[in-house]
Amino acid sequence: MFLSTAQRTSKEEIMDDFSLEGDVLRDALDKIAVINQWLGGNSITLDGIKELIKDWPKEKALSIVDVGCGNGDMCRAVANFAKQEGLTVQILGIDANAYTINHARACSTGYSTIAYAVQNIFDDEFTAADYDIALCTLTLHHFSDKEILYLMGLFAKKARLGVVVNDLQRSALAYRLFQLICFVFRLNDMSREDGLTSILRGFKKPELVSFSEQLRVKTYRVTWRWAFRYQWIIKNI
Repeated sequence: MFLSTAQRTSKEEIMDDFSLEGDVLRDALDKIAVINQWLGGNSITLDGIKELIKDWPKEKALSIVDVGCGNGDMCRAVANFAKQEGLTVQILGIDANAYTINHARACSTGYSTIAYAVQNIFDDEFTAADYDIALCTLTLHHFSDKEILYLMGLFAKKARLGVVVNDLQRSALAYRLFQLICFVFRLNDMSREDGLTSILRGFKKPELVSFSEQLRVKTYRVTWRWAFRYQWIIKNI
């Protein structure tokens, strides 16, 4: 059956319902984290952080916000990286779903450098925040093009060092291979449906380049990475 990936789909994901909670959601969040680790997705974000902090003094505190943090897996990966590198870091994971944030907290006991907050990134509370680096891992595709331009403009303005986006390539091959992953990992119905929708809401490189040009950011780079991902880095320093 022919699958068109010419345009981003406007179909919403089940997970976009911020009132969602329960075992099915928790299982979906944890499976997303496992698959991301298995495919090497965390390294894409960590490599972006490494690039932004090349000239950052290790003794100087670094603040990082992880937008759409899910079960906190990326926050924990950043905390582990910072500890290994001897960096002083404070990480804030945010999500609009209270159940998701509570699960992230439960998964992150023992990580004193991580805090979590229930926030809607379109609200004034988040708009007023300042941070050194904004991370957006498998989150940006949840938004419309108009919302992406607003949010990335905000991130680029507020993040002192820059922004690291790690998100999906929209590809028919990626879609078919994810169908195989669904079978291998025995994903529940929500994970399977949302995962396939996520790919169709993903990006092609010219779209990310176009966003960058519309935002008029001075320094950026869009790179294809393994497992049908794009790494989009915006540098402010």
